[in-house]
Amino acid sequence: MARAVLIMIVGMALIPLGDTFGKSLTSQGVAPIFVAFTRFAIAALALIPFLPRGAWRALRDWRLWLRAALIAGGISSILTALSTEPLANVFGAFFIGPIVAYVLSAWLLGEEATWPRSILLILGFIGVLMVVQPGPGMRVGLLFAVLAGVFYGSFLTASKWLVDVAPPLTLLFSQLAIAAMLTAPFGLAYVPEIDGWTATMIASSAFASMGGNLLLIVAFGLAQSTRLAPFVYFQIVAAAVLGWAVFGTLPDMLALAGMGLLIASGFASLALPTTTRADRR
Repeated sequence: MARAVLIMIVGMALIPLGDTFGKSLTSQGVAPIFVAFTRFAIAALALIPFLPRGAWRALRDWRLWLRAALIAGGISSILTALSTEPLANVFGAFFIGPIVAYVLSAWLLGEEATWPRSILLILGFIGVLMVVQPGPGMRVGLLFAVLAGVFYGSFLTASKWLVDVAPPLTLLFSQLAIAAMLTAPFGLAYVPEIDGWTATMIASSAFASMGGNLLLIVAFGLAQSTRLAPFVYFQIVAAAVLGWAVFGTLPDMLALAGMGLLIASGFASLALPTTTRADRR
């Protein structure tokens, strides 16, 4: 279990690290959609030598195209948010995703919706509102962060729906390859001047993000997902540290309190038992 936790924590640190490289690019004028396209394309190409037999046939399944479209929308939206907003604030708003996934999973997949879990999810939503701070002065970048969370929550629900359709590596490749195809027409319209720094940042963003997702798969193969799921919230901590270390930004006190409430409610919610309607019959 200790090994799985360590792998999980490293993986959850790599994901915001990939977005740190992405923010470095967008802050220098590189289009977020181009960064999203290169992230998908590079990671998909890197996975090709390791694909199991039949992986390419999975691309014929329309459901995998729907799932990939959701992650393409999520990554494009979060990179757009990062072009103007601090890293930690974006990740705090982005974590509306688990709340969206909870609602959709109960509605579409038949997972149990209990009052204790619902109350904790409401507290988590309040935490997101404390980060976003909606009102007349709300910045557009945070709206994109929330939109990214909505896409990601939908993607998580689709992943649960399709978990038995293909092996994990095939599912990962399908989301990367299809998302690269979907974003290519838009990303290639904004190709920047590529120098050594830009190329390094592009590659670093792609490999850090891919590494985080691969370690997530490895960790879930070593221990039960219910025991590891709370560590997903380590992304918020890593984003706050990276935002301070690289960009010198920290959330205000209200946003920090909202992140704390979001993390606490997430750990408490994920500690509750989960059943489906079929289990209760």
